[in-house]
Amino acid sequence: MNHTVRTSWDFLATMTVLASDGSRCVNHPLARALRGAGINTVEVAARLGVDPKTVDRWIAGRMPYPRHRDALARMTGWSLQELWPDLSRPADPDGQADEVRIVYPQRNVVPASAWSRLFDNAKLEISVLAYSALFLAEDLAVSTLIRDKAEAGVRVRIALGRPDGHHVADRGHEEQVGDGMSARIRTSLIRLRSVADAGGELRLHDTVLYNSIYRADDELLINTHVYGHPASHAPVIHLKQRAAHGMAATYLDSFERVWAGSCEIAC
Repeated sequence: MNHTVRTSWDFLATMTVLASDGSRCVNHPLARALRGAGINTVEVAARLGVDPKTVDRWIAGRMPYPRHRDALARMTGWSLQELWPDLSRPADPDGQADEVRIVYPQRNVVPASAWSRLFDNAKLEISVLAYSALFLAEDLAVSTLIRDKAEAGVRVRIALGRPDGHHVADRGHEEQVGDGMSARIRTSLIRLRSVADAGGELRLHDTVLYNSIYRADDELLINTHVYGHPASHAPVIHLKQRAAHGMAATYLDSFERVWAGSCEIAC
C-alpha cells in the first residue's frame, strides 16, 4: 500500500481561520500564516490598532498598507512574498548591487592611474562629455591611450562645449575665468585632434552641464559641477553599471541626449 507523506506545508494549505464574526475565511496565505502563529483576527486587530473587519478583508484578499504588511510579516515570521505572492518581488540582488565604487572629494585627488585604467579597460566604447576636459587632453599618456583605442576600433565620442556658446560663457563667468573657459576648449580641441584623426568623433555642444561624464563601456567617472567652483574642485563618483535603470544608466542617457543635439566641429 502506498502512503502519501504530508508535509507541514500540505497541512497548512488545508487550514482556514475564523473571521471576527465566526465565519470561515478563505484559504489566503495570510490566513495560514496566522493559524500557524496561533493568532486570530481579533488579536491581530488589537496589535495593529485596526478594526477586526479590516483584518477580515486582508484575509479575503485585500492588500494591507505597507506598514501593516511589514508588521504582519514580523508577527507571523513569513516573508512579504510568501504572504502576498502577487506583490512585486525585489529585483535581482546583482542588479540592485551598489553601483557606486568610490567617491572622490575632488577631481584633483583622483589618481592618474584611475583615468588610465578606466580608458585602458574599454573594449567597445569611450565617451566624454565636458566643457573642456583640458586635464585629459593635456595628459599625454591618457590622450595617447584614447587615440590608440580609436585606432583599435573602439568607438570614441567626445563632446566639448562650443567655445562661442552661451552656456560656456556662463560657466566661465561662474568660475570667474571669463573667456578662459573658451580658451581651454580651443586648446583641448587642438590636443585631441589626433583622436579624431584616428577615427574618434569630436563634437561641440552648447548645453548646461550639471556634471561631466567620462565613460568606458560599463564604467563611468562622473565629475559633478558646483556653482562658483572649477570642476577640478568638485566631487567625482566612480560608477559601474549593474542595472538597466540604475544610476549609471541615468548618466548614459544624459550623454546620449546631449550627443544627439551636438554638432560637428565645423558647425
